[in-house]
Amino acid sequence: MTNGTRTTCAVAVLLAVAALPAPATATAADSSHIEGQLPSGAAYMMDVPADWNGTVLLFSHGYRPQGAPNPAQNASDNATKSLLLQRGYALIGSSYASNGWAVTDAVPDQLATLSVFKDRFGTARRTIAWGQSYGGLVTTALAERAPQHFDGSLSMCGLVHGGVANWNNTLDPVFALKTLLAPDSAIPLVDIPDRTAATDAANTLTAAVDSAQSTAEGRARIALAAALHNIPGWNDPSQSRPAETDWAGQEANQYTALKGLVQLPAFSWRLEAETRAGGNMSWNTGVDYARLLGQSSVRKEVTELYKKAGLSLRKDLATLNKAPRIGADPSAVAWMSGTSAFTGKLTKPQLDIHTIGDALVPVQTESALKRAVTAAGSSRLLRQAYVDNAGHCTFSPAEQLGALHTLEDRIGTGKWPATDAASLNSRATEADSTTPARYVTYRPAPYPRPYDLAHPADGR
Repeated sequence: MTNGTRTTCAVAVLLAVAALPAPATATAADSSHIEGQLPSGAAYMMDVPADWNGTVLLFSHGYRPQGAPNPAQNASDNATKSLLLQRGYALIGSSYASNGWAVTDAVPDQLATLSVFKDRFGTARRTIAWGQSYGGLVTTALAERAPQHFDGSLSMCGLVHGGVANWNNTLDPVFALKTLLAPDSAIPLVDIPDRTAATDAANTLTAAVDSAQSTAEGRARIALAAALHNIPGWNDPSQSRPAETDWAGQEANQYTALKGLVQLPAFSWRLEAETRAGGNMSWNTGVDYARLLGQSSVRKEVTELYKKAGLSLRKDLATLNKAPRIGADPSAVAWMSGTSAFTGKLTKPQLDIHTIGDALVPVQTESALKRAVTAAGSSRLLRQAYVDNAGHCTFSPAEQLGALHTLEDRIGTGKWPATDAASLNSRATEADSTTPARYVTYRPAPYPRPYDLAHPADGR
């Protein structure tokens, strides 16, 4: 079945679920744990406490590459799951029928899981979609495309900028690295033919980055490439947090994150996404890299490292702007836009939380969603909050429960409660005093390559 057919047949999938044999059920004195399989082949998991409070949380998990294990998942982490069950929430979620950029599987599979839950336990008093990372994209897609099933949504560290913006912004740093560090190489940045080519490209570019890290000039150029993706100078909880003007320390942290981007998203994950889209879905035709750097959250670091290296930033930016550009396949862009870009038309409240030190899905993605939601006239339904921590999805259980309770207040009263950092920290501490509450006042920089369905003239 094609991806397009999977999407249009979502209703048929929901109806087919009812005909499935009853899955095995393990019932303890205080809860029910149910696992089963959907018609698509995706697995689902449900945990329902005996003292269910009437709210069901539908969890969408993050990106899983091809070949990785693909179990059902119904919460972000075990500690948060335990707290939610103790408080009476029903937790449900599925794997997706395939791994990779699987939004055309994820949306109907999650709706089918919700249908199974209703058949077994009845209609919930309140239904909330939540998810992390790629699951934040799935959650936002559910909120836009199937709002009748939900009372609200919670996206955590989500790809809320959408698929087209994601792949454009993944292209920019590797384009800079190839142009400035390996200009004579034959590394394919798009239209990657197979997995061997993806691995070879990643290894070749990684070697160039490793070599560059040994010189001041190379480190400046690595910082420039990192800035085009808004990779922060503190992006892993295991790293020491550099001082505000510790440019060398910031670049050292970015170097590690940038290699991770090269090794997986830029080539291996792109290959999988291009296969689904039927071609290359990203481009840099018409892009002014000097302008993109000017918008970056770490531009000051770049200018200082270029000065220290005695290197001309203006000349390198001119080199990038004069380099042969990459054009997209219109049909691939149309597929990615139709499946993975957002209109911004929310009809139910959504709360987003994001760590400010996220290298994989930079916090600036929140600016992209806000832009779309504002253009669609739905800004009253969106709130965004920020956690002062490094890493991708490194939220404490307290921070997650504090966000959930804030969203529940909005659903219950029809008005947003206070969502400033102090109020969210207070809620988080009240929910779980044993783990950190680190919400902070923060305003992300503009996303460098926004693309959404609220601005149809974007990007070409």
